[in-house]
Amino acid sequence: MACCNGDLFPVKLSIALGAVTKEDASRDIHVLMKEAEDRMYRDKLMESKRVQTSIISSMRQILFEKKDETEEHTRRVKELATQVGLRLGLPSHVLEGLGLFATLHDIGKITVPETISHNPNTLSLEEWRVIWRHPEIGYRIAASCPELAGVAEAILCHHEWWDGTGYPRGLKGETIPLLSRILSVVDAYDVMTHGRPSRKPMSRERALDEIKKGAGTQFAPELVDVFLEVVSDTSGEQKTSHKQTVAPSPWSSLTSLPAKG
Repeated sequence: MACCNGDLFPVKLSIALGAVTKEDASRDIHVLMKEAEDRMYRDKLMESKRVQTSIISSMRQILFEKKDETEEHTRRVKELATQVGLRLGLPSHVLEGLGLFATLHDIGKITVPETISHNPNTLSLEEWRVIWRHPEIGYRIAASCPELAGVAEAILCHHEWWDGTGYPRGLKGETIPLLSRILSVVDAYDVMTHGRPSRKPMSRERALDEIKKGAGTQFAPELVDVFLEVVSDTSGEQKTSHKQTVAPSPWSSLTSLPAKG
């Protein structure tokens, strides 16, 4: 009970137990010990999902308290990313990972001071360097937690660009994890249409134009087409292929940061 009632936020303690009673003196104690151990592992499996939920909730709470992300933004990005994943025919376990990744992709921002993240003015190079580190910090946080390790690589790469000019590793094309490529399009669209403290939202039509212009540079062209199909299905818009694109305008990088160089 003391373990359950402990409040060591953001760490939630848990103990898996397995018990058995020896009601017959003739029963081998080693058999009973094995039975108790089996029950303990069954309890641990059942508890692991609850622990994962607790860890994710704690991480989200920390991020939302920073006010860099909102629950509404996370919900929209998760739902839209899932729709793209379904359109791609991703298996259920990959879709589950995509949803987890969409929820925690910016967890590394918990280390960015609010004086930087909420600064409406032009940032200095040193301030940009602090922001540039958030994918790597998010990667280390996720990689250190078994329940989140499966999405750590996607978190590390979610600011990589299709043409290789993103960060932190300058990955290009299909060397960028698929989940990161999906989120890049979805997150950009949501930020453009809903804005941020220092950025006014733009119209849906203009945001879609910017997504189209970013195909082949910031975004994977094939995923832009899939994304447009998903959005079109919910709006009745005419679908158009955009694998041949023009250069992106400055607005196309709303969720990304200036290239490091």
